[in-house]
Parts: sequence; structure tokens; C-alpha cells
Amino acid sequence: MNKPIYLNALKAFEASARYKSFSEAAQELNVTPAAVGQLVRALEDYLGFPLFYRQSKGKNRLITTEVAEMALPDIQAGFDKLAIGLEKLKLGSSTGVLTVTVSPAFATKWLLPRIDQFQNKWSDLNVRLDMNLKTIDFLSNKIDIGIRYGEGCWADLDAIKIMDEEVYPVCSPSFLQNRDSKIYLEDLLTESLIHDQSMEAHSKFPTWEKWLEAAGLGSFHNKRNIQINNSAAVLQTTMDGHGIALARSVMAQDDIRAGRLIRLFPHINYQSPLSYYIVYRHELSNLPRILAFKEWIIQESYNFSNSN
Repeated sequence: MNKPIYLNALKAFEASARYKSFSEAAQELNVTPAAVGQLVRALEDYLGFPLFYRQSKGKNRLITTEVAEMALPDIQAGFDKLAIGLEKLKLGSSTGVLTVTVSPAFATKWLLPRIDQFQNKWSDLNVRLDMNLKTIDFLSNKIDIGIRYGEGCWADLDAIKIMDEEVYPVCSPSFLQNRDSKIYLEDLLTESLIHDQSMEAHSKFPTWEKWLEAAGLGSFHNKRNIQINNSAAVLQTTMDGHGIALARSVMAQDDIRAGRLIRLFPHINYQSPLSYYIVYRHELSNLPRILAFKEWIIQESYNFSNSN
């Protein structure tokens, strides 16, 4: 078996083992199921033993043999290394495309208003934003670098904290004027409250319940609630005068400075247990385009944090 066939056969075996199906492996590899089957059989002939137990019934008809199951992680790691090597060849300059994964809200409220500064400095780099609320795999999605909100620990990624943030209630100027420019802490128990549910699955994500408890108002019983799963939409709904939101300072600070939002109860300090991090694959950390973006966003976030 020559080297091209050997590599193609290993790819066919790895994909078939992952999907437990020649058909689904064929879709990923963009060949026919028969071609996948032939490559796997060629590899089995080369090795002298089967890699799968074939089943005649069921959606997933393939079951890896014990030897195949034992070898699979090493083969997958090898393909990952090959992909990383290819990325290094593609990204070995400060030109081309830089792919950044970021939440839609952070992109809208913080990154996009500032990205021109980066592009003016690095005019040969085109920035591609992958805006996604879900945690995605950097390797399979060809992501260079990302900005994430959390506790700073993500599998297979290096993380550098760039910003902490405070959490506080905000409302629109018109909302406040309609109440004679006075809102008392106890009013939060009866006013319409806007809830940010963009990370509701995270146990440490700041919520109205936690903020009210920290402010000394005890249990949360307000039934006038608006629930939104996008932080930027939470702020826009608040600016439109529909209630009081619990805002994250990194998202809301520009709107407060511009007078579109008003911070309420500034004497109450509540620090979010979560922070913003830049994240990237360690093995690509010294590539010029990743270094350029990392250096820029660290400086930009430092300037932002120290201007508050």
C-alpha cells in the first residue's frame, strides 16, 4: 500500500469509526460509501485483520473491533497534528484572514465599534467574525482566536483574562423621567425587570435574583419580567423604555457614556464572578496574526477598563 492510499485509507477508517457508518463517513469525505468501504477493506487487507464487525441491521451498522478501538485515539491525534501543521503553513504570515469567534452581543456592543482600529494597524489582515453563542471547536471550525466569558478554563485552549466587569441595574432616560426621575431600591420588586438569559445554563452567571439578594432585598418575587437570551437585545429593550435591566458593564458602558442608559444605585457594587478572556490553541500562539490580535485586544481592553 503506497503512502497516498495509506493516508486515504486511514481517513476512511477514522471517519467510519467516528460515525459508525460508511455512508455518513462518505458524506464528510465527499466520496461514495462504496469508495469508503473499499479503502477500509484495503487497510484491513494490508493489516491482515478486520477493523469492524459488520451488522446487517440498524442505522449504525459498524462496530469497531477491540484493536481498532485501541488504535483510534492515536490515529485521530495524528490527523489533528497534520491539521495543525497545515494551519501553521497557512497562517505563517501576518497577512490573510484572521478568524475570531465571539458572542453576537459582545461583537455588537464592544468589538465592532473598535475593530477599525485593529484593521487600520494591520491593513493586510482581513478579520472574519464567527459570532456564536455556543462553545465551538477551534480546530474543526478553523478558528484562530476567540473571546469568551467565563471562569477562564476551556479544554485544549490557553486563556488570558482581559476584562472583569461589574453588574448593575440600568434604565432609559425616558423610563426614569416617567417616574419623576426617582426609582427606589424597593421599586425593583414591582417594576418590569428585563432578564439576560444568554448564559442561563452557567451557574455563576449574574442574575436579578443574585443581585437583589446581594442588595439586601431578599427573595425574588417580581412577576413582571421580560426574558431575552441576547445581551445586546437586553440593552436595546431597556433603551426603548420597556423596563429595568441588570446590565454587564462591559456591554453597557458605551451606552451609559452616550446617555442612552442610566445606571441606577451606583452605591451598590456587585462584581461578576465571570470575566472576559482571549482564548487560542497553544500550538498556534506565536503565529504573527494571532500575536497581532492578542496584543491589540489586550491593550484595547486595558484602555477601556482604565477609562471607567
